[in-house]
Amino acid sequence: EAEENNLDMKVFNERWRRWHTCGLCEQEYHGVVRCALGWACWKTYVGRPETDEIRGVAMNVLGNGLISAKHYEDALTVQEAELSMLRRVGAPEHSILVAQTNLSTTYARIGRHEQALQMSRDVYSGELKLYGEEHGRTVVAACNYATSLVGLERFEEAKSLLRKMIPVAQRILGDSHDHTLSMRSIYANALYQDTCATLDDLSEAVTTLEDIEQIA
Repeated sequence: EAEENNLDMKVFNERWRRWHTCGLCEQEYHGVVRCALGWACWKTYVGRPETDEIRGVAMNVLGNGLISAKHYEDALTVQEAELSMLRRVGAPEHSILVAQTNLSTTYARIGRHEQALQMSRDVYSGELKLYGEEHGRTVVAACNYATSLVGLERFEEAKSLLRKMIPVAQRILGDSHDHTLSMRSIYANALYQDTCATLDDLSEAVTTLEDIEQIA
């Protein structure tokens, strides 16, 4: 551990990969293996102070390992503790937003969709404030927020958000970027899943999906 404190970032990143990537085949570990490595990583660094950045990253590795093994409730406990710790130590806002994004995803996985929506809305608001509208991170946050809205059948809010953000994604990322295509797909879903959809809405949904297929 002491030696790692003195490593430059490139060397440190190479060593850190051992917790999630096989050194022989270069593939990421998954399932119970990644979970076991997550616990091993956490046990290696848990003795460090809360303010130590490596300890925080180790907690993140543990959370990801638990998710990989589909231990979502346990992962939720770890991620909630991570977010609380980041706030206590005064971590940078972007780090807190990443933790909130992970937490939102886990809430959705275990069916706590209202909490997922609230968290994804907070992340979108935070990214917007931190980076502005025309930034990739804000686009991703908008995509996640829209997904939560559609999942709770709040179609009008989702459509309003996406009508504003799809042109932004097209402008800064391009029409063929995965995030742009994802946003357009979510928009099409919001159009045709709405029980109040008009024939024009359904036609726009079909046209949008056909266009996505041609681009992809």
